[in-house]
Amino acid sequence: MSAKVYLSEVKGLKVIGIIPARYGSTRLPGKPLKMIAGKPMIEHVYRRAEQTTHLSAVFVATDDLRIKTVVEAFGGKAVMTSADHQTGTDRLVEAIGGLDLDREDIVVNIQGDEPLLEPKMVDELVKPLLDDRDLVMSTLKHRIHEAEELNNPNVVKVVTDHSGFALYFSRSPLPYNRTGAEVTYYKHVGLYAYRQAFLLQYASMERTPLETAESLEQLRALENGYGIKVVETNYQTIGVDSPADLERVKRLLEEV
Repeated sequence: MSAKVYLSEVKGLKVIGIIPARYGSTRLPGKPLKMIAGKPMIEHVYRRAEQTTHLSAVFVATDDLRIKTVVEAFGGKAVMTSADHQTGTDRLVEAIGGLDLDREDIVVNIQGDEPLLEPKMVDELVKPLLDDRDLVMSTLKHRIHEAEELNNPNVVKVVTDHSGFALYFSRSPLPYNRTGAEVTYYKHVGLYAYRQAFLLQYASMERTPLETAESLEQLRALENGYGIKVVETNYQTIGVDSPADLERVKRLLEEV
């Protein structure tokens, strides 16, 4: 992005949504461009992000010209980023390089494969950082009701302290209920909001042992002593990671 883009403010802060979108996918190549109810998946995500209250602007960050072309064709904003990034966080950092952001402004990482995104989830995510400028990072959790989810390593679990800050994230059931006590379990919802200054610092940190063991990037922040505010949401989304997921989402959206 060569020229600076100037953004409106929310409570005196700029709040931007970045949707990382890669064309390559092991199980579903070209995933962002898969058609659902007459629109490419990335358009569904973009349109829902636009419906949020707190975002100043929304951008797709992609490594593929085909995705950029499609986004711009439906009237969205897109920026090209390197194909060499190892994480979505790295792509975020490159994408915000041309934006007129200050240290306390907020960057929201919106998953590009969740066409059922509920806009209110983004507002829930951003609100703590708007209300408390000492916070540097936030995310969401949702109550687990099924044992299948609790024991599924692809469903990340989270435990928090009494103030709503993350104690730990794990692919294992968390906590381990040795005594059979009544416990409420939560799964992590993979939306993140960051202060601009912290995002740049976070992306420059070395990978940490727990992050590597669990393959969970957010543990890097905890291992370096930074607090992650975790907000409970009543909303859920469905990530599209496979052809079966795609068909499920198609049925749901085509019924609307």
